[in-house]
Amino acid sequence: MRYQAFQAQVDMMAPARLAAELAEATLSLGPPWLREFPAVRHLSAGWEMLARAGLTHSRPDYGLTTVRMAGDEVPVREEVVVGTAFGDLVRFRKEGDPEQPRVLLVAPLSGHFATLLRGTVETLLPDNDVYITDWRNARDAPLAAGPFGFDEYVAHVIAFMEKIGPGAHLIGVCQPCAHALAAVAIMAEDDHPCTPVSMTLMAGPVDTRVNPTKVNDLAVSRSIDWFERELITTVPARYPGAGRRVYPGFVQLTAFPAPSAARPCSPWKGSATISARWARPSPLTPCAPTSSPIASATTCSPASATTASSTAASGRPRSTRWSATLSSPRISELVA
Repeated sequence: MRYQAFQAQVDMMAPARLAAELAEATLSLGPPWLREFPAVRHLSAGWEMLARAGLTHSRPDYGLTTVRMAGDEVPVREEVVVGTAFGDLVRFRKEGDPEQPRVLLVAPLSGHFATLLRGTVETLLPDNDVYITDWRNARDAPLAAGPFGFDEYVAHVIAFMEKIGPGAHLIGVCQPCAHALAAVAIMAEDDHPCTPVSMTLMAGPVDTRVNPTKVNDLAVSRSIDWFERELITTVPARYPGAGRRVYPGFVQLTAFPAPSAARPCSPWKGSATISARWARPSPLTPCAPTSSPIASATTCSPASATTASSTAASGRPRSTRWSATLSSPRISELVA
């Protein structure tokens, strides 16, 4: 009922926020000297705070329309290479398609949109052909699309690498570091032709036993049942994903300040940055069709490399052997 209660509160506050927004807009039409009065400034600030007292569920624009290369401004456009009910593979395509290293930026799926990495994309863009995992809001994914847990996340990363093709690089930022590591490990084990030539994991805990934080302490002090009961809830009926069990964004955002307040001067303590590189002694083999979650005639992957079509002896998807150590399989089935 937590999601339903939150939505009811949002609905009740909507008229008040709209009224405050209109009042602030009306005040802005008045003479500039009117805002010089302290009482008016306080009133304006109060209206602005009330108008902004809510979460947005609309993905902001990346706003990257040009990039400076060799002193020239080169036009850039966002291109959805392939998409599923849970996310798109977005390419920032430059005019003329210059030959540059291809990089997949695996963005976090943790209560915010991939546009949070806009600055990272902007930095990489002049020297690289940049792709990003542009995750959708889980509440908009219908139940018919199936579950989206740890295994499906890993399968998406593999399928996106397949779509980009051989010779690409992978960068995981924060939350998806474990998923990126599992995806690359599976691809490397299978000698997958599209295994990234390098993998960089930034600000993501890989071994949480090293430099444990208060978040780690909480994780080991509570049972799986507690997390399921306190954090997982159901999407309300009004949304396309009605009935889907999710870890809602408003709960995640509420939890963010808690560990940060305890250590404001060391935000990256307990995180790990790892770079790994695989040397291939022989040329890459040509791409072949696959039965991965993002099927395409140009996708390069043997069927055995996808978690959707290959299983371990236990009958579970292959990536479950990684989720057993990196994420609880039970929770991963519920978190979307």
